[in-house]
Amino acid sequence: MPRINHGNKKSGQKLQKPEWLKISLSKDSNYSHIKKLTKMSNLHTVCEEANCPNIYECWNGGTATFMLLGDVCTRVCKFCYVKSGKPNGIVDIFEPENVAKTVNKLNFKYVVLTSVNRDDLDDGGASHFAQTVNEIHKINPKILVEVLIPDFASDLSSLSIIVNSKPTVVAHNIETTESLSPMIRDVRANYHKSLNVLKTIKKLAPEIYTKSSIMLGLGETENEIIRTMRDLRKADVSIITLGQYLQPSSFHVQIKEYVHPKKFEKLKAIGLKMGFMYIAAGPLVRSSYKAGEFFVTSIKGKTRT
Repeated sequence: MPRINHGNKKSGQKLQKPEWLKISLSKDSNYSHIKKLTKMSNLHTVCEEANCPNIYECWNGGTATFMLLGDVCTRVCKFCYVKSGKPNGIVDIFEPENVAKTVNKLNFKYVVLTSVNRDDLDDGGASHFAQTVNEIHKINPKILVEVLIPDFASDLSSLSIIVNSKPTVVAHNIETTESLSPMIRDVRANYHKSLNVLKTIKKLAPEIYTKSSIMLGLGETENEIIRTMRDLRKADVSIITLGQYLQPSSFHVQIKEYVHPKKFEKLKAIGLKMGFMYIAAGPLVRSSYKAGEFFVTSIKGKTRT
């Protein structure tokens, strides 16, 4: 299925990528092992489907984010590299068990599950998420599971299904500031809807850590970023990540700015003063980047605020 164009290629001088965004492309045995196992099990990873710049570092380090419910999304966001189209209700019923077996073979202690949007399904795919979490815990109840969920159209029953599967972390990405949200996200997505999803998860299960992510470099102001961080904190979000938006192709929304690492450090310091338990901030940080490492070193054992 061809990728859907997300806009017109604009004329004008292309921004030069700065030195701090250069990454290592080395592959080792872990990378090859993960690629082989996921391919054999017919599984998708967001690392590959979203063209993540950290795939080599994460896979070499023995971590990966599994993308459930196929590789075709029912929504069209202007920043996202994942294919858009009509999955027509197709679901791989063997996927939850296959993911669990693969996670066990890879000896993961922490695993991240995400998915494409599946507006064609009655519950948006929530029960499939839950089944996958349950299958992982059936094999090894000690594995920590983070789920990075779509908004499920703010459906309470779908969000309850997620919570009842008892993941350690529930993440939902607000993506950008309120002013930019209508311009880069699908029309069915909404800044305040995303905040409501995060608030609802916390109300349903106060013990669950909640998490969100903001992309920088889309034309937002520093004050808008800080306002978004405040909104997330008011929603009782525990963890946030801040990273540089990287344009996947010439048909996606253009980068307006390459944000300097020092600005990420400044925003991280501001956010920590707001009361977030942990903030990962940097040009190459993504919502699931070294998620397990961040959790183990910075969250586990702390008292929630």
